[in-house]
Amino acid sequence: MTRDSLIRALEAAESHCAGRGEKLTPVRRRVLELVLEADAPVKAYDLLEALKPGPGAAKPPTVYRALDFLMAAGLVHKVEALNAFVGCSHAHDDGGAELFICSDCGSVEERHGAPDPVNMPDGFVIERSVVEHFGHCANCRH
Repeated sequence: MTRDSLIRALEAAESHCAGRGEKLTPVRRRVLELVLEADAPVKAYDLLEALKPGPGAAKPPTVYRALDFLMAAGLVHKVEALNAFVGCSHAHDDGGAELFICSDCGSVEERHGAPDPVNMPDGFVIERSVVEHFGHCANCRH
């Protein structure tokens, strides 16, 4: 991600949070920035290490609270199978995402679609949904 696109993504995230009546605090913003800058899914403890330099270094609960907020805001997704996080390609509140994970290079590509209400139990309300597909990306297939 280029510096300009990172700045635009962070500004969009701030605007998205403000529209929800929430604040993208400095810690939340920094965690989001680290996730967006990563070339691959990033683990919480890698984020913690990146936040450590300087006085008042972040503790694990701080990082996990920031990640929980960012997931609830639709700004990051947790890749459940890898226990790692990726930035969302666009802010959304529906919680639904399909992640296509390359088993060779580890790249993750995101697609969105609404869950099929026909297959949901009566009265069930989805809070968060992630479907993970593992395979080989176009670059690794060749």
